[in-house]
Amino acid sequence: MASETQLPHGDDLTIDGERRRDFIYVATGAFAAVGAAAVVWPLINQMNPSADVLALASIDLDLAAIQPGQAIVVPWRGKPVFARQLTPAEIAAANKVDAKTLRDPETLAQRTKPGNEKWLITLGVCTHLGCVPLGAREGEKRGDFGGYFCPCHGSQYDTAGRIRAGPAPKNLEVPQYAFKSPTSVAIG
Repeated sequence: MASETQLPHGDDLTIDGERRRDFIYVATGAFAAVGAAAVVWPLINQMNPSADVLALASIDLDLAAIQPGQAIVVPWRGKPVFARQLTPAEIAAANKVDAKTLRDPETLAQRTKPGNEKWLITLGVCTHLGCVPLGAREGEKRGDFGGYFCPCHGSQYDTAGRIRAGPAPKNLEVPQYAFKSPTSVAIG
């Protein structure tokens, strides 16, 4: 006869029964943990960026064809990016403005890369309600400050992409970018 253990309440159990019960508890806990992981993983994985977003995480942009005073519009992460080659007159006009008097005080030097002050790269999204400002394409209205004009609510940006009039609270955003050569830039 197998050895028996007397429990405090008078129940009789065999040692083999206790081992079997412990195994069942451990197996049940392991099964529950695997099940929980199987349920939670898809919920976490769905927060990862989609393949099309990852594909556009960074782009290379050739600036060689852009003439002084011209801008181009390229898509990046589903948003337009304005790349503009400033003329010496536009640079001088932007540098003449006292940044302390602006709603979102930034100098042109803070919005461009050292040694490449003639290249202004900004997101083409108005900081008021997300409309796309005019002024990057040939013949579009540029507003009173020669930069960009948002047709939705009248925000006006200067040649440095700084807010000068209208309801927009901030300057056009400058994305993270780096020059790979004097006329090639990687955005993102």
